Amino acid sequence: MLRIRRDLVDAIWAHARRDHPDEACGVIAGPERAPVPERHIPMENAERSPTFYRFDSMEQLKVWREMDQNDEVPVVIYHSHTATEAYPSRTDVSYAAEPDAHYVLVSTREPENTEFRSYRIVDGVITEEPVEVVESYMFTHTGADDVPDRD
Repeated sequence: MLRIRRDLVDAIWAHARRDHPDEACGVIAGPERAPVPERHIPMENAERSPTFYRFDSMEQLKVWREMDQNDEVPVVIYHSHTATEAYPSRTDVSYAAEPDAHYVLVSTREPENTEFRSYRIVDGVITEEPVEVVESYMFTHTGADDVPDRD
């Protein structure tokens, strides 16, 4: 399951709508020790295409190095589809090189549509996962340690 803050979902949507009719793409980085989506990094679609996206290789190198320096990992890798549903294409699957990442797709084909979906893509196998949008990560995990103590 992908648990993600509402402000990050809103940032992905804003980026996708801003770049429409071209596909938008980016990353949400999080701490390596507990990979939770934290830092939105909108990236340039090097293809500038309504049907295809590719990270600019120099920008990607810079972003991945910055994440390494900050002890972060790419928790979410996202992009938009401008004319089709939010489901990974064969090309998307072939580019899925981060087995621990959540691959988020949004569709901007209809302005009123808010199709936001997340997948795990490992060894070419696509598995859709539920998405929980939260206001904060505080108390979003289950377990006794997440319940405030009462005096």
